[in-house]
Amino acid sequence: MKADTNEQVLLKGLANNDSRAVETIYRENFNMVQAFILNNNGSYDDARDIFQEAMIALYEKAQSESFVLTCQIKTYVYSICRRLWLKRLQQLGRYTNQVDSLEETVPVEEDLEIHEKRNAEFAIMDRALNSLGEPCKSLLEGYYLRKMGMQELASNFGYTNADNAKNQKYKCLMRLKKLFFAQYNIGE
Repeated sequence: MKADTNEQVLLKGLANNDSRAVETIYRENFNMVQAFILNNNGSYDDARDIFQEAMIALYEKAQSESFVLTCQIKTYVYSICRRLWLKRLQQLGRYTNQVDSLEETVPVEEDLEIHEKRNAEFAIMDRALNSLGEPCKSLLEGYYLRKMGMQELASNFGYTNADNAKNQKYKCLMRLKKLFFAQYNIGE
C-alpha cells in the first residue's frame, strides 16, 4: 500500500525544506510521540529531542530518490521515535528488552487506539439507543438487528402499511442519530 497523495506532497515539501510541510508533519505527529514518551519515563524535552531526530531521519529519507513510503507518515515517524526512545532508555538502564529486533516495528498502538475509539463509539451508541425509548428502540432493533421487513414491522407495531413503518423507522433513526452525536460531541 502506497501512502496517499497528500502524504507524498508532504514528503516532497519536507525534502525541499518547505516550512508548511514541516509544520504540518510536526502538528499531525508530535502529540502522539510526546504521549508515547511521557508514558514511558520521558519528559517533554525528551519528546522534542526524539521527534527532532525522527524528523531529520525522515528528511534524509525524503531527499533520496529511491525512498518509497509504504505506510502513513504517522506510522513511520512513530516507529522511528519508538525505536530511538527505547534505545535511549536501554542506554540509561531503564529498559532491559533487546531493542535491535525493533528495526521494522509497526506500532500496535494505532490499532489499539482505533479499537478503543470504536469501543467508545459502541458504548455511546448503546447509551443513545437505550435513551431513545419505545417504540423507536424496538422498531430499529427489529429492522437492523433482527432483519425484519417493513411489512412485518408494520403488522408488529400496528402501522397501517409498510410505508408508514418505513417513515416511522426513518424518524426514529434521525432521533437516534441526534442522540448519538449529542453524546459523541460531549466526549470529544
